[in-house]
Amino acid sequence: MSHFGSGLSGIKLPGGGGGGSVKRTLSLVMLIGLLIVISTVAVTSCSVTVESGYMGIKTTKFGPNPGVQRSELGPGFHWEGIGEKIRTYQTLQRTYSYTREANSDGRENEEITFSDVLGLPMTADVALTFRIREDKAADLYATWRQEFDAFIDGPLRTSVRAAIARETEKLPVACNAQQSATPNVQPIAPGAVAATPGTPDADDCPGQLIGPGRQIVLQRAMQALQREWTPQGLEIIRMEWVGSIRYPETVLAAIQSRTTAEQNTRAALERVNLERANAEARIAQARGQAEANRLLAESIRSNPEVVRLREIERTLGICPLSADTCVVGSDINVSALIAARDGRAAAGQ
Repeated sequence: MSHFGSGLSGIKLPGGGGGGSVKRTLSLVMLIGLLIVISTVAVTSCSVTVESGYMGIKTTKFGPNPGVQRSELGPGFHWEGIGEKIRTYQTLQRTYSYTREANSDGRENEEITFSDVLGLPMTADVALTFRIREDKAADLYATWRQEFDAFIDGPLRTSVRAAIARETEKLPVACNAQQSATPNVQPIAPGAVAATPGTPDADDCPGQLIGPGRQIVLQRAMQALQREWTPQGLEIIRMEWVGSIRYPETVLAAIQSRTTAEQNTRAALERVNLERANAEARIAQARGQAEANRLLAESIRSNPEVVRLREIERTLGICPLSADTCVVGSDINVSALIAARDGRAAAGQ
């Protein structure tokens, strides 16, 4: 009996010791899953993906050459080691609008301020189109040490404002705003063409911001920006006004006042010229009448019978006494009428 019992003790019954194996399997699966999660987090936090149209810029805190690494990282997957940081700079062509109102580029007021030759303040919205050269992205960041968006809002906007201001300070807002509201305008000679005050054609005002000077200023400012930024790797492609310049209300009122005064002056000059033309026409008419009278007088002096004939025509009642000219028909016998009149005169005596 004792031998039989000892034999049974060596047999493993089903399910008696399988629970430990299942637990070990579950623990292994959980461990593998945890390692996967940790690896994913490590890869995500220690790597940067540079998209197409961007360049990566690496900065390091350790090593033989700490700071900004001047070799740009192209599009792709890049590891960040200990003490390393990779940031991206957009190298695609981009248009950024500096505007007063909020837009897709920013929520704050980014309008450009400047003044004219007299110091009158103005503001305007400006759109700038530019791109960063791929081989200069690291150099540009090393110079300014600002993220891409901060660089656009800071140094680039300041440079745009300064370039525009340097050019606008050379021109007046408008010639009309700098002259008196009642100009001394002389009569215009016949056939002469007068230069309109307040325009680029006027001799005393070659340019103004209200007019072609507005675009000239922008073109020169863009050229100055290109000279400043091209060596640093920033290519300025285009710069445009967004809408109109916001001029001071006092300037607009002065321009309107002078424009009204000029219109009134021109209307008065037109009336003067019209009266002059009418007077000259009347003088010409009078000269013609005088010449006609002179010729008539000479005709009468050379032929006295004309006077006698006119006297007869009026005394006989053929022509009205107030008439300057009288034509006697061919059916009237003037001699018979004279004889009849003389006969009546004799009988009355």
